[in-house]
Amino acid sequence: MVEKCKKENVRLIDLRFCDLPGAWQHFSVPLGQFEEKIFSGGIGFDGSSIRGFKNIEESDMILIPDARTFAVDRFGKEPVGGLICDVCDPESKTRFEKDPRTIAQAAEKFLKESGTADAAYFGPEAEFFIFDRVEFANEQNRAFYQIESGEANWPGGEGAGSGHKIRNKEGYFPMAPADQTMDIRREMVAELQQLGIEVEKEHHEVATAGQAEIDIKYDTPAAQADKIMMFKYAVKNVAHRFGKTATFMPKPLFGDNGSGMHTHISLWKNGKNLFFDQNGYAGLSQTALWFIGGLLAHGRSLMAFCAPTTNSYKRLVPGFEAPTNLAYSARNRSAAIRVPMYDNSPSAKRIEFRPPDASGNPYLAFAAMLMAGIDGIKNKTDPGEPANGDIYKNNGGIPQVPASLEESLAALETDHEYLLAGGVFGASLIDCWISFKKNECDFCRLKPTPAEFELYYGV
Repeated sequence: MVEKCKKENVRLIDLRFCDLPGAWQHFSVPLGQFEEKIFSGGIGFDGSSIRGFKNIEESDMILIPDARTFAVDRFGKEPVGGLICDVCDPESKTRFEKDPRTIAQAAEKFLKESGTADAAYFGPEAEFFIFDRVEFANEQNRAFYQIESGEANWPGGEGAGSGHKIRNKEGYFPMAPADQTMDIRREMVAELQQLGIEVEKEHHEVATAGQAEIDIKYDTPAAQADKIMMFKYAVKNVAHRFGKTATFMPKPLFGDNGSGMHTHISLWKNGKNLFFDQNGYAGLSQTALWFIGGLLAHGRSLMAFCAPTTNSYKRLVPGFEAPTNLAYSARNRSAAIRVPMYDNSPSAKRIEFRPPDASGNPYLAFAAMLMAGIDGIKNKTDPGEPANGDIYKNNGGIPQVPASLEESLAALETDHEYLLAGGVFGASLIDCWISFKKNECDFCRLKPTPAEFELYYGV
């Protein structure tokens, strides 16, 4: 690492870790002060200042860097050496029970120790918007937001006079000059590759106003969560470089598609894909069906981690092309779980869990999905019959994901035993998560909105 730093003219080491809600935090150490012993002994910080961590009377904590995560970060004025860290107790050096990275790694360990599989592979498709400009305010006497995009079929934005517009739901996927964010996405891909993240494809997404998707290659849950954190960081910084702004907010636009994070999942053992059976429904094995059963059985409580914002439920609305139906189906994107049928080879067989979005904490979301699937396999949970036809119009009594974050949190309060198995999620973390998210619900519930003024001011 030191040699690479010298070669790349790196003078600072940037230490990064994830807080409970899912935001990266960091501080830097000059290369000359970064000693080898930090990889074993760690370096201190104030845990009471980090959301969801410690109280002030027990605030001392340490970060222990993971050398495998080293990457040269070129987004600042000068390059730095980025290292993702584990959060630990300063005396025992044991992992902090509410460190999100610890939980994702514990879920992987639980999978192996259960004898079910050697590895799980997760392949998320994180969607986002690239806007020209965003302004918002939320004060006692005023509340507004304003989005500008020259690509959109409404006024405003740098390319507003070009005449090349993308109408609502027609962004999948026109050529330039209608696609005005093509060069930005391509630079994002180049930066991700420089950071060691393998990109599979990039494209404009369905919505107008610069909705985008960049797919990265599958990896194990904890490693993939590391990559999603770096992915979001890179996307936002490249957009900023172009004078734009990028957001992973699930539903920033009324009347057009929101942004999800469809997640492809498979389990492997002894080099064999446990989800494949050429004689099964859509090429799925019994193990895969039980895994699906676990996801569906716990689908409502899973949303507390997989769709963890009040805004998530403006995307997850029945009848508006959102995957709200807790069912599975081959090829059908209206089901919460789709079985991709592009490639029916044994190595490619997987399931796609569609309700999640990228607004939350990927470590916790991936760990929760894995734990639900393991629970389904353990209990041989029957997922029922696959859903057929247009289940947006004919859902035949199929259960739905919750309609709000409050409902998701209520489901998590009553259904979380599967997360506690093997000590992967601690009860204190779940309680902290619920408390933190209920505060967000209260914050939003107390605020009058412009829509309410439109409806009710004249009554």
